Amino acid sequence: MISRSIKHPEQTSFFLFGPRGTGKSTWLKQEFPADVLVDCLDDSVFRRLLAHPERLSDWIPPAHTGWVIIDEVQRIPAVLNEVHRLIEGRGLKFILTGSSARKLRRETANLLAGRAIRKEMHPLSAIELKSDFHLDRALNRGLLPQAYLADSDALARSYLESYLATYLKEEVQEERLVRRLDDFARFLEAASYSQGAVLNVSRVAEDCSIGRKAAEGYFEILIDLLIAHRLPIFSRRAKRKLIRHEKFYFFDAGVFRALRPRGPLDSEAEINGLALETLVFQELRAVNDALELGYQLYFWRTHQQQEVDFVLYGRQGFHAIEIKASARLRETEDLRDLKAFLQDYPEASATLFYLGQQTMHLGAMTVRPVQDLFDGTWWSSIAPAGN
Repeated sequence: MISRSIKHPEQTSFFLFGPRGTGKSTWLKQEFPADVLVDCLDDSVFRRLLAHPERLSDWIPPAHTGWVIIDEVQRIPAVLNEVHRLIEGRGLKFILTGSSARKLRRETANLLAGRAIRKEMHPLSAIELKSDFHLDRALNRGLLPQAYLADSDALARSYLESYLATYLKEEVQEERLVRRLDDFARFLEAASYSQGAVLNVSRVAEDCSIGRKAAEGYFEILIDLLIAHRLPIFSRRAKRKLIRHEKFYFFDAGVFRALRPRGPLDSEAEINGLALETLVFQELRAVNDALELGYQLYFWRTHQQQEVDFVLYGRQGFHAIEIKASARLRETEDLRDLKAFLQDYPEASATLFYLGQQTMHLGAMTVRPVQDLFDGTWWSSIAPAGN
């Protein structure tokens, strides 16, 4: 059994958001087996609560003092008013899970301001898998539990294909988020070419033959469904002219691979490089949350095309990270952009992770095997004592 690294409050209600398939329901059953569970994916529960959300208390024994779990709460936003009433009136504690914030925000749901904090469930991370983490497998399958732990690559691919089909059918079509599902399916493929790149919405719209406004709306749907992220530019005390657009990532390397078309003009080396960059992005987000480090994640890129893949900035420190999907280091070329960043921000640490095995200290920069990031070696060097 894999121990997930979520730190949850003991006495305060909380939201637990995360894409479908990340393991929210499994974790809840493991951690809170004896508590009340209201599953909004159960059709009978859904119909009853949708018609009468005020009847939520019917599922809660009068003397109950433990947790009350509402799974996939975004399906019935109105139930949050009743949650609010039960927190205030009976002092109950709730765990409210969701795979989308879109419907809650769209219907101006009561988000229990001040009464529930927000936590996030990520795909598996290397620090959770420990010795069961294998980079080649993660690059090929991603880190959604059912894909990564599948008995074969073929089963993992089958799962990822069905995962995408489920999102299209249940999250997009049934919620009527788009008018034409075929347009959205083409958009997903086109968006996969933006993985790890500065986002050009107009180009994506042109590639899938839809309007720019429609493409922008589709990107917002991906963000709201928690299956994609936009990474902002780091611009504090900027000394150079920087670009303004954000970078784009699907949330999991396996999902990215499943979406990305392959043909004679598609480089496997390029796809592998983007998969590695995506895995690093996943790990940075997951560990930052798990250890409660409080970093904000950015990237850095100038108009002269100088770029640093990731910048971590917060009270705990300031770190620039470059990723190279190669076992060979071309010192002049591969370190050039980190050097430029350090010229502007000498306060930062600078690390290049690569597929080689040797650690090198080159002036103010460090070159490390990427395994140091995934096995926790690098994290232990920057995490504060006690984490």
